[in-house]
Amino acid sequence: MEIRQLRYFAKVAETLNFSDAAKALYITQSTLSQQIKQLEQELNAPLLLRNSHSVSLTEVGEELLPYALRTLHAADLCVDRIHDLQQLLTGTLNIGVTYTFSPILAETLLVFMKRYPHVRLNIYYKPMEELMELLSNRKVDFVLAFKSSVCHDEIESHILFDNHLAVIAGDSHPLAKKDKVKLGELEPYDIALPSKGLQARNALDKALSKYMTKLRVRLELNEVNILLKLVKQSQLVTVLAEATIRNEQGIKAVPLDFPENEMAGCVHVLRNTYRKHSMQEFIRLLSEANAVKERIHDWL
Repeated sequence: MEIRQLRYFAKVAETLNFSDAAKALYITQSTLSQQIKQLEQELNAPLLLRNSHSVSLTEVGEELLPYALRTLHAADLCVDRIHDLQQLLTGTLNIGVTYTFSPILAETLLVFMKRYPHVRLNIYYKPMEELMELLSNRKVDFVLAFKSSVCHDEIESHILFDNHLAVIAGDSHPLAKKDKVKLGELEPYDIALPSKGLQARNALDKALSKYMTKLRVRLELNEVNILLKLVKQSQLVTVLAEATIRNEQGIKAVPLDFPENEMAGCVHVLRNTYRKHSMQEFIRLLSEANAVKERIHDWL
């Protein structure tokens, strides 16, 4: 049994499609099929059920998959450790990021890429819960997101900076002239909100429910950049984390005034797992970036 064969099997199990798996692995479909057959022959059991329309795992395949994934993870960690011990800072760094962190992340990405040209960066922008699943499945090395309201026993969350929900309005909007805004003061205005499931929306809905406030919501969407453009070009108002509009012109973030208005920006990592030198260096650079007001806690 070879690591390569387990990697091929895991990719087919993930995609349930030989063609898609072969493309992802940069090999031919015939090579993939041959390697899977060799693995099945060695185990003396079928791992996959194939027909002209679909692929599915057999009972043996279902049993093998978690062991295969753990073996592949251990093999990848071995390579990472050797690279780190040799201080090469090579390899791949997989980062999960929520949409709000885009302006905070950009500065560090450019600095890191210039300083460490041999490290490949894979950036995944997704909602919080999808990123936590990727982290749990070891498909990203760490996640940059606000503190989750859901407890994940296998994940540690370390505060990077403090943040708050804010009213985002165009410079000419009446609310932009205030130092802070109460939830009730939003009721007369047309509101555009991030979609349900995004962290800022979840925090806002919780506050609205607690303080019995209703908003005149005219629009919801899951693309923050478009949301900000609409606010700039109209009298619409939205609610996002303050960090969302860093370096944005033509709009202003006014803090929302209600108790427990806190959205701590965090680095989320798996407990009791190896942390790449490239990951530690990226977070160090991030903590020193202009976009981050406070230094990361000393936990690396």
